Amino acid sequence: MSPIKVKTLTRQIIALADGLGFSAVPEYRTPDGTRVDIAVLNGERKLLAIELEASFKWFPQRVLYDVVKAHRAGFSELWVVVPFRANPGWVLKYAEELGLTLVIMGEEEAIERLKTSLPSGT
Repeated sequence: MSPIKVKTLTRQIIALADGLGFSAVPEYRTPDGTRVDIAVLNGERKLLAIELEASFKWFPQRVLYDVVKAHRAGFSELWVVVPFRANPGWVLKYAEELGLTLVIMGEEEAIERLKTSLPSGT
């Protein structure tokens, strides 16, 4: 398990989003005062919230908080990027009940998904 390189990954996501015609905002401030690690936007439209979780300690609780933040901020999709295999248990079902698509993945998968999963923003 190698740690997430948060600054490097953030820079890569910003560059990829920009290249696709979107903007990626690090430390996106939500209306209720919380922050999402990275928000991918198409103008004012909220496409994707990305949270970078480096620790497996209290993982289900961290993901639950990420789900609540993303949902309250108006995102319909949340990616949680981790450097380990993880299962937040019942939090996956809770996200589904809220109508939030929750995907947990590693760094490389996040980069590949960004390249292929977002529609062209231009």
